[in-house]
Amino acid sequence: MSLDWGKLEEVVERAVRRARSEELREVADAVRTLAEYMKTGFQETNKRIEELAKRLETHGRLLEEHGKRLEELVRAVAELGKRVEEQGRILAEHGRRLDELTKAVAELKVAMGSLGRRWGRDLERTVLEIYRDALEGKGVEPGRVEKFVYTDVDGRYLKPGASIEVDVYIHDGKMYLLEVKSHAELEDVEWFAEKAGAVEKILGRKAHRLIIVAVNIDKEALERAAQLGIDAVYGAVIE
Repeated sequence: MSLDWGKLEEVVERAVRRARSEELREVADAVRTLAEYMKTGFQETNKRIEELAKRLETHGRLLEEHGKRLEELVRAVAELGKRVEEQGRILAEHGRRLDELTKAVAELKVAMGSLGRRWGRDLERTVLEIYRDALEGKGVEPGRVEKFVYTDVDGRYLKPGASIEVDVYIHDGKMYLLEVKSHAELEDVEWFAEKAGAVEKILGRKAHRLIIVAVNIDKEALERAAQLGIDAVYGAVIE
C-alpha cells in the first residue's frame, strides 16, 4: 500500500492555516517537516528498490543465460565422452588387428626364410645356367660347380663363428671360386674377395680364378671387382 503524498500535503497545509495559536502552528510546521522528510525518504527508498529490482531482473536474465550455456556444456561433455569411448573401442580393435598382423608377418618371415633356403641353391644353379656360355668361356662348367661351406668356429681365418660359403669348380688341377648373386653390390664384391682368401688358406691352394656371377651388378661393384682381380659375368650394369 503506497501513501498519497498529495493528499497528505493538503491535510498538513489545511492544519497549518487553521492553527490559531503559535504552539499549534509550530506543531503543524513540525508535522509538515516530518511529512516532507518521510516523503523524501520513501521516494529515495522506492528509487533504490526500483534500481535493485532492475539489477535483480538483469541478474536473473544472466543466470538464465548461464544456465542454458551450462546445459549446452554438459551436453557437449557427454557427447565428447561418447566419442572418446568410441575411439577407445576403435583403438582397441586396431591394436588387436595389429597384433594379428604382426604375428602373421612373423610367421610369413619364417616361412619365406625356409622357402628361401630351399630355393637358394636352385636359384644359383639357374643363374649359372643362364650364363653358361660366358662361364664356359672362362673355363667353368656350370653343372659341376659345388657348394663349399665352412664355419670358422675359433676365428682362425675370419671372425669367430663366421659362415663361409662359396661355389667351387675344380678342373684339371685348377680351382675356380664363384659367387652367385641376383644383384651384386659393392659390399658383395668385397666380401667375396675376403671369403676367397679364407678358402684358399683353408684348402691350402691358390684359386686360379675368382668369378662373380650376377644378373645385375652396380657400377661401383663392377669397378671394384676389376681392382680386386675378380672376373664379372653379368646381365646388366646398374648406375
